[in-house]
Amino acid sequence: MLLAGDIGGTKTNLAVYSPEEGLRKPLAQATFPSAMFTSLEALVRTFLAQTHLTVDRASFGVAGPVIAGRATITNLPWVMDEKELAETLKLSSVRLLNDLDAVAHAIELLQPAEILTLSAGQPVARGNIAVIAPGTGLGEAFLTWDGAKYRTHTSEGGHSDFAPTNELEIELLRYLLQRFDHVSYERVCSGKGIPNIYAYLRDSGHADESALLKGQLATAEDLTPIIVNAALNGSSELCVETLNTFVAILGSEAGNMALKVMATGGIYLGGGIPPRILSFLGHERFMHAFRDKGRFVKLLNDMPVHVILNPAVALLGAASHGLE
Repeated sequence: MLLAGDIGGTKTNLAVYSPEEGLRKPLAQATFPSAMFTSLEALVRTFLAQTHLTVDRASFGVAGPVIAGRATITNLPWVMDEKELAETLKLSSVRLLNDLDAVAHAIELLQPAEILTLSAGQPVARGNIAVIAPGTGLGEAFLTWDGAKYRTHTSEGGHSDFAPTNELEIELLRYLLQRFDHVSYERVCSGKGIPNIYAYLRDSGHADESALLKGQLATAEDLTPIIVNAALNGSSELCVETLNTFVAILGSEAGNMALKVMATGGIYLGGGIPPRILSFLGHERFMHAFRDKGRFVKLLNDMPVHVILNPAVALLGAASHGLE
């Protein structure tokens, strides 16, 4: 029996699998707010007590770098160690992998209904594949063919320097440099980054902030859902412009990554945000920013671009990794 988990800064998904039932039929599954627990061990104990199932091993995808079997959550004060988790939870083994590594493990398992294609391109068989996932933070990973199968590779590229591509983004960078020591792509291309774009556009006078929206944001713990919802229903020009800017930045960084890893096999957009904003991703703005790379427009035009619709893709990948 395998315990698999997708451990995020906002929420944690856990599930129990058996080799007999396979990856598509977990015996039990639940989602928990991560911040309500002091550690992963405490969360796991709560889940297992609810399921009344006994597990032998575990595989966890975690939202942070994993080095020598040890990991920290980038947006959560948890420290995890494979050996310590195995001892504390009385399991034969625990495997930790970066959450985007977990998503990458699931790419080949995705079914047609779990993918929305933004650009079909001209994929190269067994070509490299890139994954970029804006959620609470910004995760990135890629896959390469080793002659027999795809191998996954982790990245912390979401924390690389934000590179503006037009005057508005240049001014956005200047604005954020007054507030942060380092402005990464995650600062502008994630759930945490959307309020930063909104604040810049509001303070620079690109659009007016309504009194109603101002009041809602003043009392909210998480500003991003309010901004995104107001953009989707068209009730706020400021929010629409915020999401337009976000989409352009996401397209540009997806194109950057596609070039860096030569993703001729395709680019997959994961994370919690893309499935929520499909109407904005479907606009030419995203694909234009993706392809706008000078002499390499043709190369990027041939690279397929897909959105992952399965919200449990990281959990699926972690389970796949654990059952290998």
